[in-house]
Amino acid sequence: MKVLFLGTGAGLPSKQRNVTSILLDILQEDQSIWMFDCGEATQHQILHTSIRPRKINKIFITHLHGDHIYGLPGFLSSRSFQGGTDPVTVYGPKGIQEFIETSLAISETKLTYPLHFHHITEGLLCENEHFYVYSKKLDHGIPSYGFRIVEKNMPGPLLVDKLKQDGIMPGPVYQQLKEKEQVQLEDGSIIQSSTYIGKEKKGRIISIMGDTRYREEHISFVQNSDVLIHEATFSKDQTDLAYQYFHSTTKQAAQLAKIGNVKKLMLTHISARFQQQDLDHLLHESQEYFPNTFLVYDFFEQEI
Repeated sequence: MKVLFLGTGAGLPSKQRNVTSILLDILQEDQSIWMFDCGEATQHQILHTSIRPRKINKIFITHLHGDHIYGLPGFLSSRSFQGGTDPVTVYGPKGIQEFIETSLAISETKLTYPLHFHHITEGLLCENEHFYVYSKKLDHGIPSYGFRIVEKNMPGPLLVDKLKQDGIMPGPVYQQLKEKEQVQLEDGSIIQSSTYIGKEKKGRIISIMGDTRYREEHISFVQNSDVLIHEATFSKDQTDLAYQYFHSTTKQAAQLAKIGNVKKLMLTHISARFQQQDLDHLLHESQEYFPNTFLVYDFFEQEI
């Protein structure tokens, strides 16, 4: 599993940062890639990666501000031209379906794949064999949501050495132990699979927050995340400005990560008011409160 940032700017694109879009590559776990937000020119950013757009089958939209959605019509259209046939589901606030369908209709765009819509409400948003996705309404000028992606626990490893010690040699029985609660051996004896399966591996947790003011009620939502991706539109001395514009500061994101017992914090949605020489200062502001902080940039990639 890895996360790839296609755009890390706020409000409008700059020479250094495109507007927001994040990919969660779960090809190994789920044979798919999920997109979180799709700002203008996201499909151009994808051209600089090895990502195949047809592998993207879920799109989660945090909110309907333009820097988070203006790339959708172009991306969805190009996905058709590039051979996409598998369905795509778009999860977003009320209005996302109208925005996409109107754009496609006016441009007379015909997709080569089914497009489904799911309007976000708080709580469990979707579930499949490997993951749960939860959503929470945040504090922004318009409805904005955060997403908590929870990987289901994975079965523990087969204890091969213990099997051999007990005289059970490699063969079909090893696979049967992974699939059944109990297995009958050739001599007629029955063994319990739990005896030969190690402790299950805890699933990973990734929290991705949309644009928001800092709120203490967000702590429980991001609790114990392996990775927290959070906006940092303003510096720590711009608290009043952040509140006025419904955004967060570097310090507030770090405080949330610390109190929420997060393992790693990734700051994104960086305002164009900050130049390249300002970035180290912004990072240090956050690291004062939460040392394991990264200030990400376009095409930053991280294994989870």
